[in-house]
Amino acid sequence: MDRIIGAPNPAEYDEFFNSYISNAKTDDLLSALAASEEYIVNFMLSLKEQQLSYRYKPGKWTIRQMLVHMADTERIFAYRALCFARNDKTELPGFDENAYAENSKADARPITSILAEYAAARQATIELFKGFDDEMLSHTGIATGRSVSVRALGYAILGHEIHHLNIIRERYLV
Repeated sequence: MDRIIGAPNPAEYDEFFNSYISNAKTDDLLSALAASEEYIVNFMLSLKEQQLSYRYKPGKWTIRQMLVHMADTERIFAYRALCFARNDKTELPGFDENAYAENSKADARPITSILAEYAAARQATIELFKGFDDEMLSHTGIATGRSVSVRALGYAILGHEIHHLNIIRERYLV
């Protein structure tokens, strides 16, 4: 990747995003997003059907649902980044992640289909962030009542994914 997007300053985001952003231990967002995509695809393809459909507790998501949730959240965060980069000052709403997961029908889909969707979302995110200059990356906006910069949203995408990978390792693959 030619462009390097360094980590955001904590003043660029509300503390709500801290746990996600602190998971993204990199100073090169675009390279980390590309590497993460490759890792996720290979990791998910290594899992057995039973693992992809497993719930560690009643009411919890399956790994398939979690992967669709990661792609959905990436799209939403990327949309927020686009709005703020273009200096749109409209306050953006939150979203009901449980409603999204319940209505995704992820468990009826082959993992290859979900991974193709995930990879397409990731490639779109990478290309979007490549097009942001330093001024755009520093723009901020309000989403779900919280202030966040474009740069911080990119890191939140990566960190959100790492958060869910950790949950998969700790609660699903034991």
